[in-house]
Amino acid sequence: MIAPLLALLLQITPVAPIVKGTALPPPAEEQEVLAVADNLFRALTARDKARALSFFRPDGAAQAVVEKADGTRAYRHLTWQQFVGGIADSGPPFVERLTNPAVEIDGDIAMIWSDYVATVDGKVAHCGVDHFDLVREGGQWKIFNITWTQRTTGCPAA
Repeated sequence: MIAPLLALLLQITPVAPIVKGTALPPPAEEQEVLAVADNLFRALTARDKARALSFFRPDGAAQAVVEKADGTRAYRHLTWQQFVGGIADSGPPFVERLTNPAVEIDGDIAMIWSDYVATVDGKVAHCGVDHFDLVREGGQWKIFNITWTQRTTGCPAA
């Protein structure tokens, strides 16, 4: 009895897991998490630094791994004030968009992992991967940390 069952089990072909970020539309809670990143990007594009700061937990931070043209990397750690301070007060518009984001949620923590493309005046400035860590406090999602890679080569068109 066991041998035929074992033989049947051995004939089952494993199926690859579903690729993250391909479910359409995302469940409501995932949409809430993604909306935080989207609203942050809108505030940064509008150069509204005060609004941008409202999406962060004060004790969090931003980290970047910048890939330079010569292949070396620079590691940056920024407070939220430094992060939003890097947004110019005027000039051509800066726009960042996530492509194919994956969202994971467990209780009051969440993360977004996504490719991104950043443009200045409609031209690709850099690209990479964004990783957002979020926590839910009082029913509201806040960004605790953002870590991203940044490169200027191999970027998709805007």
